[in-house]
Parts: sequence; C-alpha cells; structure tokens
Amino acid sequence: MTPPSTDALACTDLDSCVLHLKRAGLARLDAASLGRLLSLGPTDLPALAGHWNDLPPDDHLKDGGRYRQRRHASLMQTLGDSPGSAALQAVPHRPHWQPTTYNALHGGMLRHFAPVMPALADAPAWRALVAGLGVLFGRVRSPADSRWYIEAHPFRITTAGGVGRPTPEGAHRDGVDFVAVVLVGRHHIIGGETRVFAADGPQGLRFTLDQPWSVLLLDDTRVIHESTPIQPDDVPLGWRDTLVLTYRAGGFQDPPAAPAP
Repeated sequence: MTPPSTDALACTDLDSCVLHLKRAGLARLDAASLGRLLSLGPTDLPALAGHWNDLPPDDHLKDGGRYRQRRHASLMQTLGDSPGSAALQAVPHRPHWQPTTYNALHGGMLRHFAPVMPALADAPAWRALVAGLGVLFGRVRSPADSRWYIEAHPFRITTAGGVGRPTPEGAHRDGVDFVAVVLVGRHHIIGGETRVFAADGPQGLRFTLDQPWSVLLLDDTRVIHESTPIQPDDVPLGWRDTLVLTYRAGGFQDPPAAPAP
C-alpha cells in the first residue's frame, strides 16, 4: 500500500472503488458518492442518525471504561445478478466473537450485545447500505459460495469520562475479508483520527473522517487500522457515532469447537 495521499484514494462510483481496493487495499467515499452508489436520496441516510441515540452501554470493556455504547446485528447476503437488498437476510441474534490473534484485548470471549432495533434493521436505507457495500466488495473478491457473512456494529464513543477510545485494542485487523467504517456524526470532539497501515510493511495513512455518511472501505486481509482517542472540545460531553460493517467469506467467526471426548 503506497498511495501518495488520501485524496488519491477517493472514489466516486463502483468501478473506481473496486480499483482502489484492488490496488491499495482501501478507498474512501464521500456522502454524495455513497448515496449515488446506493441509489438513495440526500436525506435517506441522514434520517437513520437518530437511532444512534438509543445505544446501550458496552459492558465488556476490559479497561473498565464507560465510553462506548453499541448494538449488534448479524446478516447473510447472497450475491447474484441483482444488487438489491432482497438477497440480504438477518440471522438469529448471536454473540460477537473474535480470536485473540485479531483482538488481543477483547478476543476469546463471547460478547453479547443488544440487537439492532427493528426500526433500523428494516429501514430501506439501512438495507441498501449493507447490501450495496456487499455487492461492491464482491466485485473486489467474491466468496467461493457467493455469500457474505456480515456483522453490523452501530457505535457511539463518548467523552463522558474525559476520553473516549474508539479502538481500545489498538491497531488491528478484524479477521474478516472487508470492513466499512461509516461516519454517522461527530459532536463537540477533537481527535478521532483514523490510521491505516499496510499489514506487511511500514506504509500508512492518517486522516480524519469528518463528513457525516462518508465511508472508509478496507480490505482487512491487507491492512490494519485504528482510530485515536477523542476528547471534548468546548462542552463537557461529546461523541463520535460510527457504523462498522464487516464482511466475511465462509461463515461467521465463532469459538473453536470443543474436542471430541
């Protein structure tokens, strides 16, 4: 990954995003380009932002922090000739699990989060977003069985304790094929810089996602990523809202099966 600048990674349509992901392992879409790619109107995605006001606390933070709120959903997408969201289906609610090789801080434990509420999960713009990015990633590298196993994580990181940490585990991979980080909004904060590095070398980029409904697209097999802590600017409480979507071939990440007796 040796891009000269983040501007060189800006993509505006399906073909240019696929090209950047194949060449560099990452790409950036602004809000207007994302809306066009998904055939959505300018207010469709922003109308979803209110759902981030109803995220319960993350009770699994090993650093004892109370700065993270989240929900979780698991879905499966069958790729085919049609890019529509009809090929997207929810699966029964399940815990989130990662091995310690990908998340040294919170890996190896089943984390049970509250499900994404039906009003969000059934919203046409939500389904268009999740399915549309799945189609895009499928153009980069299609899973052998034409299915993506998708996990969706709406996050709110707050400065309630003075500092909020979007990635307390540090720079990491998620153990999936592709990751999309969608900025939903920033409210009275400083920090939250995004850092992306080649997984096999020193090359990297640093930038701040600051436009609501802009998105960072990552090939998780080629890059590692993190976001720096946030602090309030001129008010006691600030926050950063994001939606993290992961796409994995072959199945969801689950704990290894117990050995047969």
